Amino acid sequence: MPRADWEVVIGLEIHVQLLTQSKIFSGASTRFGADPNTQACAIDLGLPGVLPVVNEEVYKRAVTFGLGVGANINTRSVFDRKNYFYPDLPKGYQITQLSDPIVEGGEVEIPLADATKIIRITRAHLEEDAGKSLHEDFHGQTGIDLNRAGTPLLEIVSEPDMRSSAEAVAYAKYIHQLVTYLKVSDGEMSQGSLRCDANVSIRQFGDNELGTRTETKNVNSFRFLERAIEYEIERQIGVLESGGTVNQQTLLFDPDRGETRPMRSKETSRDYRYFPEPDLLPVEIDQAFIEAIRQNMPELAPQKARRFAEEYQLSDEDARSLSADSHLADYYEKVVGVGKDSKLAANWVRVELLGQLNRKNIDISETPVDAKELGYLIARIKDGSISGKIAKTVFEALWEGEAESAESFIEANGLVQVSDSSELQPLIDSIIQNNPKQVEQFKAGKTKLMDFFVGQVMKETQGKANPKQVNELLNKKLG
Repeated sequence: MPRADWEVVIGLEIHVQLLTQSKIFSGASTRFGADPNTQACAIDLGLPGVLPVVNEEVYKRAVTFGLGVGANINTRSVFDRKNYFYPDLPKGYQITQLSDPIVEGGEVEIPLADATKIIRITRAHLEEDAGKSLHEDFHGQTGIDLNRAGTPLLEIVSEPDMRSSAEAVAYAKYIHQLVTYLKVSDGEMSQGSLRCDANVSIRQFGDNELGTRTETKNVNSFRFLERAIEYEIERQIGVLESGGTVNQQTLLFDPDRGETRPMRSKETSRDYRYFPEPDLLPVEIDQAFIEAIRQNMPELAPQKARRFAEEYQLSDEDARSLSADSHLADYYEKVVGVGKDSKLAANWVRVELLGQLNRKNIDISETPVDAKELGYLIARIKDGSISGKIAKTVFEALWEGEAESAESFIEANGLVQVSDSSELQPLIDSIIQNNPKQVEQFKAGKTKLMDFFVGQVMKETQGKANPKQVNELLNKKLG
């Protein structure tokens, strides 16, 4: 952790792959997972004689994000050429936005351990992605996959408002949540859909001037982001306290060694020789375009959490947890729609479902238990057809793929709960008759023995007896 006399200053540049079927300037597919170099067309490669054409969908996504953070939407934006040579940039330049981006300003309020904090957004601009360098399995050489070249990106640049790695991670998580809720991006960090560049500098408390910053590029997990920032903070403090000078550098984070290492000296905008893209006219949108998007803005996580708390009578903790991810929130509401018990549904989704997802380290979108099936289970618990214990057995069968549906599994295995008094009463009479000592102790005030009698009934019925019904009948008989 940084020493008390040093202040950490952090800004993030978050690159979000936009959720479009084709690339920003061509009709080539953006589908993930294709064979290398099968989705890079002549336009993406910048071959002579080809011209880029702007994909209208990227503007819809960018405006949606801008409205989501309360930013100013520029009705006129301009594309520029950013010139640099890198193996995965076949054209020798990147088409991006510099002086006239689509989105300017805005802010988000991030949750922290015991408070919230406003993080200002400088801008969000459109640009094309580069290809991907592959260093594994090439025997000391580097392979280049250009499928990603031309994929539309929205680069979201924050002000340097964060003062710790925890704040930076909280901000990155909020942006991830926001872009997935808005369906601007799928947010799949493992696939490169959201990547962070962390600008870190330190200064002594009381100084107004910013220290020399380094930029750690392309961090693609929240855990790595935290580790990279923490390492860089300690490294910079060590350099300054030993009398050295922090160099302005671009860094890479090595997760295996848990450290940053230099990639190149940090360029300035002058090094990139920006100039207006000659093959693209300025793009102008009108207020009607913006308002049409505004009218179709979805409910965001904070609004959904408030609605969950009010409409479903959930605790604030449950409401926030269930609304944190848009896919989880949709799943929960489908469960409630079938099960008709919001609190029981919240408990099952948070404990049983999320517990399994965490153990298997998979996402809600990969769950083998359909929301309607879980809703059916909850409805059966509520009407007394099955017990919670039996429901867990059915849930496990659904999870493991051993049941086509909850209903068929319950019927095929005779799991319907016994709630018929005429069927339970003779069994209870027999248990009482065969355990006179426990009956005597119970009547003498040892009321905890009720669990013993209930357990005997459940044992005899193989767990199928309705516990509530059993308790009522035993109380009448032993009372």
